[in-house]
Amino acid sequence: MDEPEEYVDFLAKYGNWISIKRLGIRPDTKPEAVAHHLAGISATAGAKSYSYLGIDTSSLDTAATGITAGMRKSYDSLSQAVSKMAQPATKSAVAAACKDPKLAPVAEAYLLNKIITGVGYDTSVNQLTMSKIFPDLKPPKKPLGRKAKAAD
Repeated sequence: MDEPEEYVDFLAKYGNWISIKRLGIRPDTKPEAVAHHLAGISATAGAKSYSYLGIDTSSLDTAATGITAGMRKSYDSLSQAVSKMAQPATKSAVAAACKDPKLAPVAEAYLLNKIITGVGYDTSVNQLTMSKIFPDLKPPKKPLGRKAKAAD
């Protein structure tokens, strides 16, 4: 196979986090493969951003799951779920997820995106959707490594 003519590279090293993603671009590389790769880079970097800011994403994930429980994919459900962002309990969950109160808008944006995806919509290009549209693209991999045992 010929050497790639170009590459889409992503390299991040900060503290103990290292992420390396590389896609070789050959004449037969399709644009959707590049978009799929870029979506993976975006997901990786975005997820780390919240943890480096000290936002407790797992508590926000739990809040989003509670807000969207039992909802089917529809714009009515989406509207109902988003309206719950204004409730005192949701505002408290956002505040509790932040080490610094100034970060509440960032935590709120995270929660809003989780609510939107919890109802079945997405606001960005992502690898899972791309894999469904283009079956030759591989779905995103689960994180490597051993999973911690559940707490008793």
